[in-house]
Amino acid sequence: MTLSRVVSIFFGAGLLRPAPGTWGSAAALGVGLILHRIGHFPLLAIATVVVTFVGFWACRAELAERPGEDPSEIVIDEVAGMWIALLFPSFGFWYIGLASDSFPYPGWLAAFLLFRLFDVWKPWLVGRADARGDADGVMIDDLWAGLFAGIGTVGVAILAHLVLI
Repeated sequence: MTLSRVVSIFFGAGLLRPAPGTWGSAAALGVGLILHRIGHFPLLAIATVVVTFVGFWACRAELAERPGEDPSEIVIDEVAGMWIALLFPSFGFWYIGLASDSFPYPGWLAAFLLFRLFDVWKPWLVGRADARGDADGVMIDDLWAGLFAGIGTVGVAILAHLVLI
């Protein structure tokens, strides 16, 4: 098995059935929480940049001879998108000085659920990127979904705090 294959299936998460994209997102959530706990927002931000670049490389390598395909077992795009969504609560918790071992779960759960919603629904820019039909489009649609999920997570947090306070 090639390195690009191992990376693209996120060390086997993409081989889980059913719904490999959800499994890949769940694995990304777990690893993202570990990264947050170890190094808080700065480590998660660095890891997100790295996984994004590595994801583009892996998708290009795996899909070079299969143009137009988006195999369900390739989930490195979900990892990059999920970590973008997680950056929003991670930054908020880091900014207010919350200890890295504190896990106010609604923020993490909202990021996961909103990411899956945007990844499946594919509104606006997410759908446009998905329609590209190339290896970069495989990554870009999930990056947009992660950005929208992160913004949505902040919106949900603001609403929750307005209602609860």
